Amino acid sequence: MKKPLAAAALAAIWTCHVQAQSSVTLYGLIDAGLVYTDNQAGHANLQAASGTVTGSHWGVVGTEELGGGTRAVFHLESGFSVMNGTLRQGGREFGYQALAGLEDRRYGAVTLGRQYDSVVDYLAPLSFTGRHPGGNNLSAHPFDNDNLNNSFRVNNAVKYTSAPLAGLQFGALYGFSNDAGGFADNRVYSAGANYVTGPLTLAAAYLQADQPGSNTNTSGAITLTERTFIAALQRTYGAGVGYAIGGNTQIGLVWTRTQLGGLTTINGANSLGIAENGSGASFDNIELNASHRFTTTFTVTAEYTFTDATLSNASGEHHPKWHEVSVLGDYLLSKRTDLYVQASYQHLSSDGSGLTADISGQSPSSSDQQVAVGMGMRHRF
Repeated sequence: MKKPLAAAALAAIWTCHVQAQSSVTLYGLIDAGLVYTDNQAGHANLQAASGTVTGSHWGVVGTEELGGGTRAVFHLESGFSVMNGTLRQGGREFGYQALAGLEDRRYGAVTLGRQYDSVVDYLAPLSFTGRHPGGNNLSAHPFDNDNLNNSFRVNNAVKYTSAPLAGLQFGALYGFSNDAGGFADNRVYSAGANYVTGPLTLAAAYLQADQPGSNTNTSGAITLTERTFIAALQRTYGAGVGYAIGGNTQIGLVWTRTQLGGLTTINGANSLGIAENGSGASFDNIELNASHRFTTTFTVTAEYTFTDATLSNASGEHHPKWHEVSVLGDYLLSKRTDLYVQASYQHLSSDGSGLTADISGQSPSSSDQQVAVGMGMRHRF
C-alpha cells in the first residue's frame, strides 16, 4: 500500500509543479449598443451596433516557464460582431492577434505572427483611442490615416520588445512580404519607444509600409481589404506626451504625420473610392485629449483633433482640413460592466477635394459636417 500512496503523492506534487509553471487565460470584451448619425449620404440613421467604442473580441493568452527567467508565450485574439455573430477583420478566426514567441525578464521578448506595429504599441496609448484598449471607433483621425485605431495589423511579423529599463521601453517590428520575387512588395517595418517617469510619459514611433495591401502579393504584410489608402508607400511617424495629475486626471498631446507615395484611392476599404492621380499626399494630425474621474464609478474623456492634409486629383492640388471633437461619459456598474455615451462631431473644409465629413465607422456624410452619438454597454470577462 505504501508504494501506491507514495506514487500518488509524487504524481500530485508533479501535477502541482506543472500547473504552477504554465498558465492559460481566457478573456474578452463585448460592446453592444445603438448609434445615431445625423447624415449618412443625406439621411439620418439609427442602428444597432457592435463595438461602438471598443471592438468586441475574445482571446487566449498562455505562458510556460522554461527556467532562468525565460518563458514561452502565445496570444490568440479574435474580433467579432455581437449583433450578428460574424467574425471581423475579413473573417479571420484570430483577426486581432495571433502570435507565439519567447520572453525573458532581462532581455525582452521576440514574437512571431500577426501583430500590432510600433505606432500602435507605443504612441496610441497616449491618444483618445488608445485609452480604450481595442480602439475607439467614433474618434479615429480621418480615415485612421496614422493607424492609431488599429485599422490594420501586420501579418508575417517578427517583433522585438525590450524589457523595461529605468522607465524606458523600446521595440521594433518587421513584416515580411513572403514573396520570392519581390522582397519589398507589401512589407512593413516599424520601431518605437516610450519613457515613463512619475506622472510623465513620452513616446515616439515610426512605420513604413512598402506597396501595402498589394494587389499582386495578397500574402504580404498588410491585407488589401484592411487598407484605408491604396498607395505605393506609406510612412507614418509621430510623438506624444501624457501627464497624470493626481490620481484622477490625465492629459495627452499627440502629433502624427502620414506621408503617402503613389496614392490612387482614399478609403478604398470602405468603398468611398475617391480617386487620386497617383502623386503624393500627406496628413498631419494634432490631438489634445483629457480624462477625469469624477467619482469611483464615473469618468469623462474628451479630445480635439485638427488634421491638415495635402492631396491631388484630376482637379488639382487640395488642402482639406478636419476639426473633430469627441466626448465620452462612462459609468461603471461593476468592475466588469459599464454603460457609456459618446458624441462625436466632425467638420471638414474640403478645399474642392471631393471629400465629405466621415466619422470613423460611419458611412460618409453628404456635407462637410457629421454628428454621431453612440450609447451602449461593455462587459468584460
